[in-house]
Amino acid sequence: MRATELLIPAGSLEVLKIAVRYGADAVYIGGEAFSLRAKAHNFSHEEMREGIRFAHTHGVKVYVTANIFAHNGDLAGVEEYFEELRELAPDALIISDPGVFAVARRVLPEMDIHISTQANNTNYETWRFWWELGAKRVVSARELTLDELREIREKIPQEMEIESFIHGAMCISYSGRCLLSNFLTGRDANQGACTHPCRWNYTLMEETRPGEFFPVVENERGTYIFNSRDLCMIGHIPEMIEAGIDSFKIEGRMKTALYVAAVTRTYRCAIDDYRKDPALYQARMDWYLEEIGKCTYREYTTGFYFGRPGPDSQIYHNSTYIKNYTYLGTVEDADRNGKIRIEQKNKFSVGERIEVMKPDGRNLETSVVAITDEEGNAMESASHAKQILYVTLETAAEPYDILRKRTEAKGGQVC
Repeated sequence: MRATELLIPAGSLEVLKIAVRYGADAVYIGGEAFSLRAKAHNFSHEEMREGIRFAHTHGVKVYVTANIFAHNGDLAGVEEYFEELRELAPDALIISDPGVFAVARRVLPEMDIHISTQANNTNYETWRFWWELGAKRVVSARELTLDELREIREKIPQEMEIESFIHGAMCISYSGRCLLSNFLTGRDANQGACTHPCRWNYTLMEETRPGEFFPVVENERGTYIFNSRDLCMIGHIPEMIEAGIDSFKIEGRMKTALYVAAVTRTYRCAIDDYRKDPALYQARMDWYLEEIGKCTYREYTTGFYFGRPGPDSQIYHNSTYIKNYTYLGTVEDADRNGKIRIEQKNKFSVGERIEVMKPDGRNLETSVVAITDEEGNAMESASHAKQILYVTLETAAEPYDILRKRTEAKGGQVC
């Protein structure tokens, strides 16, 4: 088997550290410019320095996205940005624009370059083209099947790498090249400012009857005609490995630490279990499916991997997420008496049953014994987001453990 990398998104320094501790082989991040996730927190120069140092200390690689489609006015800034990245020494750049690629090759000739999925990478000649220009890896278009990826693997240099998405949101537009946001709101998805109009509710209006809106289907809630299910391939890791994919990519640089921890840990366990013993992987499938359903998600699909998706790959009735668990906070510190320090994310109360999620795969149910604020004042509940709290639990917790609680919500289809 080829080595299999688990590549995890990080929209902030906090999430990067969670990804590293929960099993990532590599993380991808964006700086404050030239990245296609302008609404993510993204990384300042100093945060990027700390994140790269932290990841490298734990043997994890860091890839920096610079995957906008650049206009003339962007190029000078791109060159300056790449000059700054030289000193930070990430492991690779992720680029989609040939002009930006040319600048990177000139400014950072020794750095590995990965070609973003935005570049419409749908055939083996595209891989060969980028290889001859000096790219090490190409990220496959989401529209490829596993059969097509197997053929690409056979027809490109063995040293060249294939990266493919294994989990996360799907874009309605081909390889993410969407114009809806720019047309409807003036915010360009290809410049990192997508407003996600694919998730909006659409109706039909006839031009001589302004103000009269008709549902596209007979449904009082309207219809979400562009709203795709999320990709989930947790049940098909053997096929992904057999196809010759080198890097399994999770989508989601705007996701929470809980989402990143849950997805990273689950795929880490599944990949390791399969490599240890395929029978073990099959035996633990129910656990993978249960755990992957504990993060916020839309109903799942296998995308294009087994052929063109049918009508069941869309969600027509709403655009909301399924949310079975609520993120309470990440343990920042713990003393000998079992008291932990967290920055509170969502409300919880003394006496409430919650779950401690550990990087090693364990989930420990426990009760909240006491909560105090930074001044030592006792609190019955934690209701103010981002408040620093000291919490005593029945069960001991350690730094990087995540606290979460079950949400009273309707379940959904998992994989």
